[in-house]
Amino acid sequence: MSVVLVTGGSRGIGRAIVELLVAEGHRVAFTWRSNEESAHAMEEALGGQARAYSLDSGDRGRPRTLVAEVEGDLGPLDGLVNNAGERRESILAMTSDQDWDALIDGNLGGAFRCCRAVLPGMMHRRKGSIVSVSSLSAIRGVAGQSAYSASKAALLGMTKALAREAGRRSVRANAVLPGFVATDMTSGLPESIVTFLRQDECLPWGVSPALVAGAVSFLLSDRSMGMTGQALIVDAGASA
Repeated sequence: MSVVLVTGGSRGIGRAIVELLVAEGHRVAFTWRSNEESAHAMEEALGGQARAYSLDSGDRGRPRTLVAEVEGDLGPLDGLVNNAGERRESILAMTSDQDWDALIDGNLGGAFRCCRAVLPGMMHRRKGSIVSVSSLSAIRGVAGQSAYSASKAALLGMTKALAREAGRRSVRANAVLPGFVATDMTSGLPESIVTFLRQDECLPWGVSPALVAGAVSFLLSDRSMGMTGQALIVDAGASA
């Protein structure tokens, strides 16, 4: 049984990851940003097997105190899942500096600071697995997602460099790249956009949060001990 921290774990893909890890017997910490009541309701629904903590990805100092709190409550961290993030749709020519900065800092900066916070302990113990949730948009252009795609592609690049930096200390870093997943974050997309995003899928059932969670669980586990610096695509075959 291991201890895993999942950022952005109170809904969507993050919640599916937390639920699967709990079902597998892990001790899980997950973060919430704006809905404390919902996070605590999730704690109760999971029978107290997961604990909720607050995290604003823009808070520069919070990841260090968060890791200290989680390890004080649950024990040394074996795994980190960088799932917290946001998306904003806009073509590049119409993207404001504010939206660009928010996406780069939220999707990349937050993951960077969480990695930095867990690495000293993991490298000292010579044990750890970091999984970052990127996006198919990191490697496939989608109009209206220039800033979002840039943030997720940079996350992939950081993951590969980190794999080189930490591998000798037995710490692995990988990424999961989901295709289109129906969640709260994507619920506002027009049907025409959803159809476009799914048009190249090979599998009729598409990609659910649970399927992404399965890939994350695999990369956290000893079953993937031979993998680091890799991008595992979960897109129902859209990139085939």
